[in-house]
Order: sequence, then structure tokens, then C-alpha cells
Amino acid sequence: MQEFLNQYKDELLRKVIPFWMAHSRDDEYGGYLTSLDRDGTVFDTDKWMWLQGREIWTFATLYTKVERRPEWLAMALHGADFIRRFGTDGNGDFYFGLTRDGKPLVQPYNIFSDCFCCMGLVALDAAQPGSGYGAEAKKIFQRILDRRDNPKGKYNKLYPGTRPLKSFSLPMILCNLALEMEPVLGSEYVNRLVRDLAAEIMRDYYKEEFGCVLENVAPDGSFVDSFEGRTLSPGHGIEAMWFLMDIGERLGDTGLIRRAADITLQTLEKGWDREFGGIFYFLDVKGKYPLQLEWDQKLWWVHLESLVACCKGFLHTGDGRLEEWFRQIHGYTWDHFADPEYPEWYGYLSRHGNTLFPFKGGKWKGCFHLPRALLQIWRTLEKM
Repeated sequence: MQEFLNQYKDELLRKVIPFWMAHSRDDEYGGYLTSLDRDGTVFDTDKWMWLQGREIWTFATLYTKVERRPEWLAMALHGADFIRRFGTDGNGDFYFGLTRDGKPLVQPYNIFSDCFCCMGLVALDAAQPGSGYGAEAKKIFQRILDRRDNPKGKYNKLYPGTRPLKSFSLPMILCNLALEMEPVLGSEYVNRLVRDLAAEIMRDYYKEEFGCVLENVAPDGSFVDSFEGRTLSPGHGIEAMWFLMDIGERLGDTGLIRRAADITLQTLEKGWDREFGGIFYFLDVKGKYPLQLEWDQKLWWVHLESLVACCKGFLHTGDGRLEEWFRQIHGYTWDHFADPEYPEWYGYLSRHGNTLFPFKGGKWKGCFHLPRALLQIWRTLEKM
């Protein structure tokens, strides 16, 4: 595994980060432009708040955990200024989308805008302690917890009471966000919160009979036999498993680490396309037709999060199956997503492995999954 260390480190520092530094910063209106073509040319100027928060987090984290380069701090501060001026409505909830100059475009229906702006600000607080970013992040985090039982609020389009579901997405991201929030929440509170979140995931969302984590369950954690209830997102489930490995390492819970590693293996067995290679985007756990028409696409973040999980799982358990999966996914990922001519990676492939869109960023892809995964894998390999 050590032979990969410099590959991941160099890709991050010499190609991916310089790409975003060169093309993403909007010096005219503030914030970041994320809809970038293959060569970095801007093809759309709308700004999506969760991507703004993610990019703040990326540059603030690089500054605090890799090297205190002034240009990285300046990049993070640039994004924070934009979201503080334009990001929220009168209730303090973050809009989902803004125009380039900061006018509201999409209502604050999506709590993940709040989650990632919170994550970005608390990372920036670590870079500039006492600057007020931490207190702001703490306030946002409390608002997220307040909305936890009904995250979409008045924007929820489902009819109440007929088929109530709770989504895996929020407890999953809270596992990671809570760890980021430790400097402002305190270790004791964070330990208690992440322990409860890990227990909820294993109790309610992981189903032994299917060998995977479900995207939606009933409020009591029971299985709901419907399109939504049968949905498996392999990348989502595997990403959560490396969050749980981090929690297990923090709490000294080797049992949690082992379970997370085993579920990673189970999910990869289900999610791998044995005909064309790569990991499916969505599946139906009963083998029926997936709800999502894009179910068989191969996405960059799914493969990157799987690489992180395999790398961490192998570090903690020494299970050779995780090393084998890492090497297999590594080969597919670098062969298909890495662009041999321009920096940054493609995001979307057909089932056959052909590039569907050559752009490097858009509404759903920004400066986050790729740099975070490269950093996580580089640092995990160093620990080996």
C-alpha cells in the first residue's frame, strides 16, 4: 500500500488544489464559481451553498492540517465572507442556491447547505481562533439539531402521516460534522453525540437480512417495502462506514471498527458491477427496479469514499480483503476518472465506463470529495 502514498499526495497538492485556486475564486462578487468545464472555464455562475461551505472547509483544513499557506487561508476567508453576507434567510437557515451576486435563487429546503456551511466555518475557526467563526458554527449546529426531526420543514412535499420515513443522510453527516465541531462543543458532548449516532445507524439503518445500510426506514427503524425503503446507495453507506471507523478509533471501540469494516466489505460485494467494473450509484436491496433512472452510472465520489473506507479499514483491522478491494477500486478509479490532459477529475461515467460529462464541477460536484479523499488516503497511508 505504501507505493500509493506519493501518488495521492502529489495529485492533491500539485493538480487538484491548484485547479480550484486558479479557476474557482470569484473576485468580482465573492464566493466560489463551481461550474467549471474540463479546462476550468466557467460555464454557469449560480452558487450552491453546500458547495460554498465545502470549499471553505477544504481550504481551511489544508491550512490547519497540511501547511499554513497564506493563499489557502485567504481562499477560505473569501468564501466565508460571501456566505455570511448572503447565505441565510430571516430564520438563519441557508438557502440552497444563490445567483452569482448573492440574490436568493432556491429556498432553504435542504439542511445540507447548513451542515456544510457549518463545517466550513468551524474549520475556519481552527485556522483563526477567536475570530467568531466557531460561535457562528455552534449556532448553526444547534439549529440543525432543532430541525433534525423535520429537516425540510415547510418545504417537505410528502403528505404527513401516510408513510413516514426517516433518512439515513442526516445521522450520517452528523457523525462527521460532530467530530469537526469538537473545538466548540467540547469532547464530552461530542463523544456522547457520536456514540448515540453510531448506535442509531447500526440499530435502525443497517439490516442484517440485506447486509447493507438502507437510505430510508420507518421512524422506528423498521423496513418499509417501497421504492424509497428498498434503496441502497453503496457509496453513501460506505462513506458512513469510514466515519464510524473514525468514531470507533476515537472511542477506543474496536468492535465498532470491525463492524464498519465488515459492512464495507458486504456493501462492496453488492455494489460492484461484475460485468463492466466500478460501483453502482443506486440499487434495490430486493433486486427490483431502482427508483433512480441513473442507478447504473459510476460516480467519482462513490469510488473515492470507498477507497478511503478500504484504506482506513485495512489500517485498523489488517484484513487483506480490504487491501484487495482498495487495489481493485484504485485501478478502476484512476483509469476512468482521472483526466490525463487537465487537472481535476471527471465526475460521471456510464455503466460501461465512458465519460458522460467532461466538466470538473457543477451543481453537485465541487471542491470537496476529491481533495478530501486524497488527503484522507495520503494521511492514512502515512500511518501505515
